[in-house]
Amino acid sequence: MTQQTNRKLHLGLFLFSTGYHPAGWRLPEAVADGAFDPKFLQYVAKRLEEAKFDFFFLGDALATSADMQYQFPSQMVRMEPFTMIAHLTAVTEKIGLIVTANTTYAEPYHIARQTASLDHLSGGRVAWNVVTGADVRAALNFSRDKHWDNAKRYDYADEFVQLVKDLWDTWEDDAFVRNKETGVYVDESKVHALHHKGEHFSVAGPLNVARPPQGQIPLLSAGTSERSQELGARFSNVIFTGQILIEEARKFYASVKSKLAKYGRSKDELFIMPGLVPLVGRTKEEAHAKYRELSSLIVTDFNLSALSARIGIDLTGYPLDGPLPDLSLSTLNDNSAEQLVRLAQNAAGHDDITLRELFYYFAAVVRGHLLIVGSPEEIADEIERWFVNEAADGFNLCSPYMPGGLDLFIDLVVPELQKRGLFRTEYEGSTFREHFGLPRPENRLAKKDAVLKK
Repeated sequence: MTQQTNRKLHLGLFLFSTGYHPAGWRLPEAVADGAFDPKFLQYVAKRLEEAKFDFFFLGDALATSADMQYQFPSQMVRMEPFTMIAHLTAVTEKIGLIVTANTTYAEPYHIARQTASLDHLSGGRVAWNVVTGADVRAALNFSRDKHWDNAKRYDYADEFVQLVKDLWDTWEDDAFVRNKETGVYVDESKVHALHHKGEHFSVAGPLNVARPPQGQIPLLSAGTSERSQELGARFSNVIFTGQILIEEARKFYASVKSKLAKYGRSKDELFIMPGLVPLVGRTKEEAHAKYRELSSLIVTDFNLSALSARIGIDLTGYPLDGPLPDLSLSTLNDNSAEQLVRLAQNAAGHDDITLRELFYYFAAVVRGHLLIVGSPEEIADEIERWFVNEAADGFNLCSPYMPGGLDLFIDLVVPELQKRGLFRTEYEGSTFREHFGLPRPENRLAKKDAVLKK
């Protein structure tokens, strides 16, 4: 496959410290306690920077439970993202650093202060992943009886994000005179109060942190709902999404990009980056052997209800080690059952998979991200196929196990992508915005004030 575009692939890592695969931490060579090990976290960030990744991405959640250990151990416990990212700014120089903050359980002034401070500490390498929260249990940790519905969360988030962006602009870049002779430290005409009174917030301003080095810190968002797409089209520079079927990914890509014009934005201001779980082997056979090893380590009671719903066939009574049922029995009106089976066959390395093998694949991708198993060339082929066909502008890697799964991707797949002219060999700049070719924006409040004075 030959690239027919001037676009460049973008790569980031979404850190799952025990691995994205639910059994990743059980491999003999895997690190099981990396979430709280500063040396491990530094190692990962430095390896990514050496490989010229765009960013290191840290997600977050505001609720947990011990039973998550069997389905999603990497999300059960982890460090608070602002603290961890602040630590990593000191041991890296170029790589972007993404911090997650939930608007539903925060205040705009707090988030504006924290993100602007991190941007200064990192020299302009921070981005903010905006989430509204999907875990209903979080409400009980913040003195609320219930989690807000989708509409209320996004109404709140729209005003929240705009306020944060305005707070970043309350100090003009050249507001600080610092004239020792006259004693004037700040040009007061270049400091802007907001006096915002909206539906959800009342914020006077200005922010008590200087304008971030990037001017406006890049924003990320996730989700596929109509409201999340609108928020992304209005504010985001990167959208993190989850699709395992390329046709669905292409539709999502086109849908979001089509919404940009009404917000006065162009298609090159927003990048779509699905999650990708690459299980790489030095050879195809080695990769499939590792996949089988991971599958064998899953702790499960083989409850087939979720898989039954996913393929539209009641699997009760079918033997786990028998063949799959006739997929024509599916009650689904599309071919998604066949597509899931094909992906499971590709991962297993053979077509005559059993129900048990289909269950193992489903258990590994149930959270929404594409798992592909193969040699470096095969992994690169699939990345290129999605990229060239505008299903993605790049990928947010979710390594199946750590750190070996990431090391193999960096050592084997990245050089293949570079050889094909898809991925950079050196950083183009030193800030998050520069990695994505985004210009530093003007101060909107200064521009608005200038217009009002005319």
